[in-house]
Formats: sequence, structure tokens, C-alpha cells
Amino acid sequence: MPITLIDILLKDGKISHADADAFRNELRIKRITEEDSLLAKLPEDIVFEAKSKFYGVPLKAFDEDHVITHDVLSQIPEDASKMYKFIAFGRIDDDTLEVGVVNPQDVRVLDALKFILTSKNMNAKISLITPRQFDFLFQQYSSLHGEVKEALQRLEEDITDIDAMVGQKIDIEELTADAPIARMVAVIFKHAFEGRASDIHIEPLDKNTRVRFRVDGILHSSLLLPKSIHNAIVSRIKILTNLKIDESRVPQDGRFRSRISGSIIDFRVSSFPTINGEKIVMRLLDPFAGVKSLEELGFNGAGFEMIKRAMEKPYGMILVTGPTGSGKSTTLQSLLGTVNKEGINLVSLEDPVEYNIEGVNQSPVRPELGYTYASGLRSILRQDPDIVMVGEIRDQETAQLTVHAALTGHVVLTTLHTNNAVGVIPRLIDMGIEPYLIPSSVVLMVAQRLVRKLCNDCKQPVEAQGRAKQIIEEVIASMTKKEQERIRSGTYRVWQGAGCGKCMHKGTKGRIAIFEALEMSTEFKQIVIEGITEEKIIQESLRQEMITMKQDGIIKALEGMVSLEEVLQSTM
Repeated sequence: MPITLIDILLKDGKISHADADAFRNELRIKRITEEDSLLAKLPEDIVFEAKSKFYGVPLKAFDEDHVITHDVLSQIPEDASKMYKFIAFGRIDDDTLEVGVVNPQDVRVLDALKFILTSKNMNAKISLITPRQFDFLFQQYSSLHGEVKEALQRLEEDITDIDAMVGQKIDIEELTADAPIARMVAVIFKHAFEGRASDIHIEPLDKNTRVRFRVDGILHSSLLLPKSIHNAIVSRIKILTNLKIDESRVPQDGRFRSRISGSIIDFRVSSFPTINGEKIVMRLLDPFAGVKSLEELGFNGAGFEMIKRAMEKPYGMILVTGPTGSGKSTTLQSLLGTVNKEGINLVSLEDPVEYNIEGVNQSPVRPELGYTYASGLRSILRQDPDIVMVGEIRDQETAQLTVHAALTGHVVLTTLHTNNAVGVIPRLIDMGIEPYLIPSSVVLMVAQRLVRKLCNDCKQPVEAQGRAKQIIEEVIASMTKKEQERIRSGTYRVWQGAGCGKCMHKGTKGRIAIFEALEMSTEFKQIVIEGITEEKIIQESLRQEMITMKQDGIIKALEGMVSLEEVLQSTM
């Protein structure tokens, strides 16, 4: 019968007999608790699984986007939560709360919890949570919830039923100018910016309104608000954006600019009608943030050398491919930054212009006015450009014009939707481009994905074992001899983000690209002219010793830049 945490871990096969003896010796020598000794050398989750079995308290798992409602969170004072490390995270019924406790064996903790809830005539269903989980949940006492809660309280004092005012333009305008609503919206903007969010989603649900922030490509729930104030919040944002506040039946788009924490931020706003009300999505853009270098975006190695060679050519088309949200436009802007010199005329067509680049003549297309990529290209070619950037090839006409521009002595940077680099040529042919024109116009094809970058402050190495090691060995075996010699070792270390304050306990901070590049070589030109097939393209990519996206991702995982799981998820 196991009588210690060490016994449980040994029985479950989490530690060896030698490890168990080492832990027991440490306890005899040092004045340290068994739990602290184990946590110093073992992952938190493993130790707390054993702790759950030892004390007979279920271990609770949480999603990264778990949100505690104000009603539940407020049942336990913040000071008491911090002191005793317990927190209310859910409600079972009107009389029972779900409470997470780090130390359920501590009598003082249980007495304090009982005292707090008895005064409210409530009971608790206790679950065990890890210190990391507690820190994550405790953040919800933070300023976002606190500031919004304060605004809600003021709002409740001022108005009784906001929904009754919907559709009355004058009343809505007066209401949304009111301090509580204006402050609530401003607080949401501020915390989205400070939390490095790229997008804000304000979503009407059946019983409440959910606010989510997209950080490093992942949506996280940040706030739940009463459904009664949804229309007022939407109207406030519409007023800032100069959208029609009395029109909720059709989508609307707009933008506005605001100063947040000393930075000028552009908000691209989209409203969308749903059965529960209007959904608002806002993209946050810092127009003066500056263009990142290709190295900062994650480009390196042989593929990066291909890109530099392509940018030195006097004419030709460089195509960057990938799905929506893969960072194609950002890569194009970085490419422009490498050639942004006084003696070169740079012109871009974008939808919309997201970042201001000094020295580049940036033009936003306006399809609703007839100003499309195709019509814009015709005008650009009369502007004596050296390098042209086209946001996206969307149709046959745009494809033909970009090819024409490349053939007539211009460098053309553009994007295309394909899964990989080898799919670019077949895609162009599908869009009506004659095969004989492609070898003379296309210089380079780049495919990319964005993956979350591990936090440098909390990432930890782990020896790859089992299936993970097998995948790494299979991918390395498919690499070039040069790369194999650089990577090959007896053991492989991959990295994981433990989570800390600097990365908001997510283990990741920012994103980088994994990519592949394929040149239009002499051999490739001959393949296109003779009749292209997928097999021939793959053979040519092997001849060029192309580093595929998956291979590039594995290399970055072994270097500690990204997690192996993230790479595999992005390249499946």
C-alpha cells in the first residue's frame, strides 16, 4: 500500500527505483518537503497526479481559454485567494461552487474556505489544481476584469434596460457616449493591445457576450459580459468607425485610429449579423511598427540564400504561397524592405494597406469603386516602377498582368493560395497562364506557415522518445547530406514552454515562419516547357536539395525555437 508520493510515482512507473532512493536520501539530508523535492526534478503535472491519488481529490484540467465569470470569481475575495491558493472557477448550482485548491491537505486552507463560503450560505466541490493552473486562473482578478466590473457597476446604477433603446439612434448615441460604456470599450482595446492580440472578437451568445483575443494565432476567451449591454458596445464601436448604427441586417466594414499606451493603433472593424446579434471583429495594426527583417521572421539556411539570389535579379516574379493567415503579406513587406533604396521606384497594391513603409508608394485597392488589383496594375505599369508588389493573385486577369509585368523588365512580388511551393506552377496554369510564359517570368516560389515561437524565458529541453524520436529520425533521413551532418546526434532534444509571467503562462511568445523555397532553374524551365507533372516537380525539388517546410520546422524544433507538436500540427 503506497504511503508517500514517491511510492505512488514508483508504482505508476513515473520514476525508477534508483530515482526513488535518491529522493528519499535527499529528504533525509535536507529540510525539504517531499512535494518540493519532487517538483524540483519532475514535471508539475506528474507530481500532482500522484498528489491527487494520495489525497483522494480529483485533479482538474483547464483549457487555455477558460474564463471565470464575474459572479463566480467574486465569491472568494482576491486577498484570500492569493493567501490560501484557492479559487472559485465554476458553479454547479445556486448553492455550490467549484473551487480549485493547491494544498487540500492544509487544514488552515480548508478552514478559511469553509468560513468564506458559510457566510454566503454556499458549499464547495473541491478539486486539486497545480500552482501553474492557479497562477493562470488568478490572473482573472486582474485589471481587465476589475476595470470592466467597475464600469458594469456604474452602468447598472445609471440605466436599467439597454435593450429597450435599441434602434433609437439618438438614445443609443447618448448612451454609448456615457462613461461606463466608453470606458468598457476602451479597457477592452487597451488590454488587447497590451496582451499582444492581433484581433478582438466580440461575439453575442445566447445568454451573454463573449470577448476573445487572438494571440499568436490562437483565440483565447478573455471576458464574459451581460447580454443586455451587447448592443450598446456594438453601437459604441460603430460610432468610432463611422458605421451605420441603425443597420444591423447586413455586414459593414470600416476602420479608425486610436492612441493606446503611447502607440498609434489602426483598428480594422468588421460587423457581421448573427442570430444572436451583431458580431464584431477588429484587427489591430500598428502602422508605424516598422518592417521586420527576413531573419526575424524565421528565414535562414539554403532557402534564405535562394531568396537573396532571387531579389538580386533585374526582373521576374517571386511568389509567396500559403493559406490565409500564414504571414505571406508580412514576408512581401520584408522583401520590399531589403530593396528599399532611393534609386529604386517601389509601388505596391494592397487590400488594405496594413503597415506604412517609408519610401514605398503604397496604394489600397477599392473593389467597390472599381479599383481592383487588375485595374491598379495597369496604372502602376505607367508609373515607371522598378519593383511592384501585388497583394494577391485572385483571378486570371491579375495573373496575366503580373506575368506581363515580370516579362517586361519588372520585379514582381505577389502571393498565391497553394499548399506548397511545388504547387505554384500547376496553379498558374489552372489560372490560364500559358506554360511557355512561366519559365521566363517566375524566378522563385516560396511556401510558408506561421508557428508559435517558444518563450525564451521558460522553455525547457526534453529528450525526444518514442514516436517523437521516430518522426525526427524519419525527417532527418529525408534531408540532404549537408543538413544531416549538421544535425545528426545520438539523442534529440526538443523543447517545451513551461509558461511564465512574460508569456502570460502560455509557453509561447510571438510567431515565426517555417518555409520552403524552389528556384526556377534551367532544369525546371525545361520541365515546364516539356510538360509539367507532379512527379517531375518533386524530382527537381530533390535535385535542388530543397528543405521542405516540415524539415525546416524539425530543424527549428531541435534548435529550441518552436515545439515539435506545433511543427507537426502545421505540416500535416
